[in-house]
Amino acid sequence: MRAAVLLLALLAGGAAAAPPPDTLAQRVQACTACHGKEGRAAADGYHPRIAGKPALYLYHQLVNFREGRRRYGPMVYLVDHLSDDYLREIAGHFAALELPYPLPAPVSEPAATMQHGERLALQGDPARKLPACVACHGQALTGVAPAIPGLLGLPRDYLKGQIGAWTNGQRRAHAPDCMADIAKRLTPEDVSAVAAWLASRPVPVPSKAAASLPEPLPLDCGSVPR
Repeated sequence: MRAAVLLLALLAGGAAAAPPPDTLAQRVQACTACHGKEGRAAADGYHPRIAGKPALYLYHQLVNFREGRRRYGPMVYLVDHLSDDYLREIAGHFAALELPYPLPAPVSEPAATMQHGERLALQGDPARKLPACVACHGQALTGVAPAIPGLLGLPRDYLKGQIGAWTNGQRRAHAPDCMADIAKRLTPEDVSAVAAWLASRPVPVPSKAAASLPEPLPLDCGSVPR
């Protein structure tokens, strides 16, 4: 069939175009079409950055889409028939990218909302058994290797949408599902406040995930190796 196509092109007087190189960077263009150039995040506020996130975290999310723990049609379609080894290769590709983050968008929320979000992120709410975001995602909130993602550099609407997905079961993880447990303890006001505060923070340089946490996780998480 290919020979026939080449012959038709030559007979038409034109040279056949060379096929694109079969590289991983070429193949993951299906990812960057939504997640932005080199996985930097899309401008729409709903497709997150994937560049530089911990490899095991990215791998888990790809598997979760494939196995139904996360539900988003285009992602499910892309990974439905991909092997574990290939998903690890994709995750490793994006995890290895070190790209600068843009400055956060200007803040429009009231000061009281931002203060509430900061308290939740840095101190939590012990009375409601809500751990601080930094207790799991690292003091710099850039994540912890090998499987905990950073929370900075993400759009406010994406953060709110993901917490909502944890709350209503549209997003799940391996049991015990610690984020689902936390999300269900948050009020709508909590979600708006913490998402706004996190989205307002600049990403530090360097932005790589921390190697470890100074203290054990405040609760068991099935997606995080012990």
